[in-house]
Amino acid sequence: MNQNVKRLYQIAQKKSRNIIGLMSGTSLDGLDVALCNISGHGNNTTVKVEKFITWPYARGYREKLLEIISKKNVDLENLCLLHELTGLLHGDIINKCLKKWKTDALHVDLIASHGQTIYHAPRHLHKQKDLPNATLQIGDADHIAVQTGIITLSDFRQKHIAAGGEGAPLAAYGDLLLFKESDRDVFLLNIGGIANFTFIPAKGNVLSTDTGPGNTLMDHWVQMNFTGFTYDDNAIIAKKGTIHDGLLHELKSHPFFSLPFPKTTGLELFNRTYLKNAISRTGKNKIPIYDVMATLNRFTAETIVQSVKKYIQLSHKPIMYVSGGGMHNPMLMDFIEKEISPVKMVSTTQKGIEPDAKEAVLFAVLANETVAGQPGLFAKHLKAMPAVSMGKISFPT
Repeated sequence: MNQNVKRLYQIAQKKSRNIIGLMSGTSLDGLDVALCNISGHGNNTTVKVEKFITWPYARGYREKLLEIISKKNVDLENLCLLHELTGLLHGDIINKCLKKWKTDALHVDLIASHGQTIYHAPRHLHKQKDLPNATLQIGDADHIAVQTGIITLSDFRQKHIAAGGEGAPLAAYGDLLLFKESDRDVFLLNIGGIANFTFIPAKGNVLSTDTGPGNTLMDHWVQMNFTGFTYDDNAIIAKKGTIHDGLLHELKSHPFFSLPFPKTTGLELFNRTYLKNAISRTGKNKIPIYDVMATLNRFTAETIVQSVKKYIQLSHKPIMYVSGGGMHNPMLMDFIEKEISPVKMVSTTQKGIEPDAKEAVLFAVLANETVAGQPGLFAKHLKAMPAVSMGKISFPT
């Protein structure tokens, strides 16, 4: 038997596994690295996050990514090189994290690498009926495995598409295993660049869907108008503005918001061009920059509330666990909390998972299921999503 296959078999047989989950989102601020100890699998999954860090990206690398992300026309050589470079960079970051944490690579069983999404193309967005759903993440996992000496799982979204899904959101799979409660309905709201929620009823089928922009348009506006800033820290900018009703109407007018759940989206739709076109359609030559910021904050908040509210109204003693960078925006959170009252909103910290680490942890959980679990479990609860094991396997030798 191949020694790598033998090693993988031994890992699958263990009662618990140490798995590093990696996530790099649309904010491009850095790589989330979560070292998790995961016991069991399926309904018996328990996770302890032993270490977590967001390792910042160098400005030059971030600028290289911006040249290709969510653009229909890119330099193919540049794309090819960045695929390899991202894998090398992520492998190097893991090694630096292990050194910082004084942890030997032999202590780690698996790496779960999401990669960097550079284009997301569900059929409802590309509108070419003869072509399938598609998504593309870069960051070659063979480089990660070779650099670290650790078996690496990657490219999770492709199996989801192959089985009939859109490749996103994948949160439902991990959310189901970690957050389901027997006596009440649970909502998981994640506000990253794109906002999404998972609804896990105590009895019944799980739903997971994107709602629209999370932080992405707010971040774009800050970067376009406030030199040296990348996001609206503590909503300081938005609080200085007044909501512009005309702009809010134009932002919400896209057909995406009328599509049935589940659905996915990305920066391919909600980008600077989307924002500029919405401003242009208001008929105003110029809207004060602080008013635009306040309106974008409300846009994100309202589209989230409108998405979750109908499920909340039908729920039994619901609770909402919140994660992602948007939960640090008080103006955004205050509006959502007010509109969904009396539903209790709490951080995922109450479940032992730091909010900023949640997505990296979820991919570690997906890798654990691929190696040790059974996809049939998902078939019982995820009626609108394919019940599959996800992740390609890269051996270090």
